[in-house]
Amino acid sequence: MNYQKIYVANPSRYAEGMMKYRRCGASGIVLPEMSLGFWWNFGGVNVNEESLAKMTYAFDHGITCFDLANNYGPPYGSAEETFGRMYAQNFQAHRHEMIITTKAGYEMWEGPYGNGSSRKMLITSLDESLRRMSLDYVDIFYSHRYDGITPIEETMQALVDIVRSGKALYVGLSNYPVEVLRPAIEYLEARDVKPLIYQGKYNMLTRLPEEGHFDLMQEKKMGFTAFSPVNQGLLTGKYLNGIPADSRAGSASDLLKSLITPELVEKLRRLNDLASQRGESLAQMATAWVLRRPEVTSVIIGPRTVAQMADSLKALTSAPFTQEEQALINQILG
Repeated sequence: MNYQKIYVANPSRYAEGMMKYRRCGASGIVLPEMSLGFWWNFGGVNVNEESLAKMTYAFDHGITCFDLANNYGPPYGSAEETFGRMYAQNFQAHRHEMIITTKAGYEMWEGPYGNGSSRKMLITSLDESLRRMSLDYVDIFYSHRYDGITPIEETMQALVDIVRSGKALYVGLSNYPVEVLRPAIEYLEARDVKPLIYQGKYNMLTRLPEEGHFDLMQEKKMGFTAFSPVNQGLLTGKYLNGIPADSRAGSASDLLKSLITPELVEKLRRLNDLASQRGESLAQMATAWVLRRPEVTSVIIGPRTVAQMADSLKALTSAPFTQEEQALINQILG
């Protein structure tokens, strides 16, 4: 007879030296310096036992924030379904220790109402996300993007009503241009639903948040969570000698492959040399580089394996960057 193994959390998961937590803006919420992202590697195409191994390893090492969205997979919705199974079987006793997030705004279902940031899209999507994840509420619900069509007032009022319904404790914004982000925040503030956090892509190769988002977060006393710290694997050692067949670029669309030019590879090699001098992998250095910013509350990692997660966690103990190292990084990438 087969017996399901019952997960018992590591009793030392909050011990000193295991994980550091940063305050989210001026709120009472802290987030772990690393969050576990379900964007990739947790979908219906992935082995459930491997997904569970990564989630339990994360929680055992102090990662309390789990970042999802309605269309994470593949296929769409399957990452939330994977999370829901793991939560129902292993984590219900730890619900109050967890920050669970989801989002809506990108393509999700067929027809004219399955995409964008309308009230119908956001509220319907959240109801379905809660069902898939076996939850009564999420801790943070994000408007995943500004779609360029829906009036900001419609999208933000939907977030206000979601909080007042009890289906989300906090709301956040993601992938918004700065010029739209400010009025969105101020609409929420005027209705006493202060947004908790902004989520944006930030890494050595993608620095858009430095052009206004960080300043606005500081002004509005909001948190910032960064995704893609290794830029979908580009800021690792895997592409220094070509494109491996089992890599994301090896199996993905031509868009990612097109980014791996000889010029980029040369930059990556020079960055890798610097990482070696620091005694760490390129991925560790790239993640530590994101965490060097005081505006960053948490970095979202999306490891394919437990070993990759263990490697990423080493970035939490990386040495601070010297002025000379920062100047060299800017010179390499400039």
